[in-house]
Amino acid sequence: MKKKLLILAGGFSREREISLKTAKAVFKEIRNDYNTKISEPDGNLISTLRKFKPDFVFNALHGRYGEDGYIQSILETEKINYTHSGVLASSIAIDKEISKKIFIKNKILTPKFQKFNFNKDKINQSFIKKLKSLIGFPLVVKPFNEGSSVEVYICDIKNFKKNLNKLHHYKEVMIEEYIGGREIQVAIMGQKKLGAIELVPKRKFYDYKAKYNSNSKTEHIIPIKIKKSLLNKVLSIAFKAHKSIGCRGVTRSDFKFYKNKFYLLEINTQPGMTNLSLVPEIARYYNISFKNLIKWIINDSSINR
Repeated sequence: MKKKLLILAGGFSREREISLKTAKAVFKEIRNDYNTKISEPDGNLISTLRKFKPDFVFNALHGRYGEDGYIQSILETEKINYTHSGVLASSIAIDKEISKKIFIKNKILTPKFQKFNFNKDKINQSFIKKLKSLIGFPLVVKPFNEGSSVEVYICDIKNFKKNLNKLHHYKEVMIEEYIGGREIQVAIMGQKKLGAIELVPKRKFYDYKAKYNSNSKTEHIIPIKIKKSLLNKVLSIAFKAHKSIGCRGVTRSDFKFYKNKFYLLEINTQPGMTNLSLVPEIARYYNISFKNLIKWIINDSSINR
């Protein structure tokens, strides 16, 4: 008898559409190998889990409520094997402030940042002067706990206030040093430093459209054209970040390579698995088919992650 696999997809985050694409791609690959069902994590999630009784849950959710420890805590309570990182690692990785502090503690280079609270802080000349001194312009403003470059803005001193106010509904946001240079992404697969890929976006930076819209024509370069010693270095930094946060399964770390230094922007605990996704592309280059990658992720699933 085939084992049961429940794919959790959709959800309530801004990345809902990408999550559904990931789920469909996963389903297409392994529907003949498992008794497979795709389910939305709505108010009936616990009753769905108890009724279907899956052997495994493939967590295809992205962003808040799916990638932040919330769903993971439900799956732990129900004692169901699930994929990707556990409760604590997920909640740390999605929180850009906490994860950055862990990177800094572990001597991993990351852009300088300041927290901005719309209820406490004021966007006045003295604050802008302070930012100019501590971080410098241009700089980046973004939410603390969104993925896929959702609502990320590169700002100069003229449009800073306007862009910052676009994020008012978040209450607290991150103001981060802008690092130029090359976009490098690294995949980790359990204890394996899987590989790296370089992205050359035609847009201003590797934003949401550059990631998920094929019309954006982002160039993917693999193998990346750097010295082997530098490649090994960025793989090791990504693995160190993966371990320091306590991640499990597959992760993807986003770097900027500038003036011969790697700056870690963030770590993604549930990277996309669509036809434009980077982890499957890196895996393919190293002769791991999409199906075998998915099967590895499922076989790696457990509780107490």
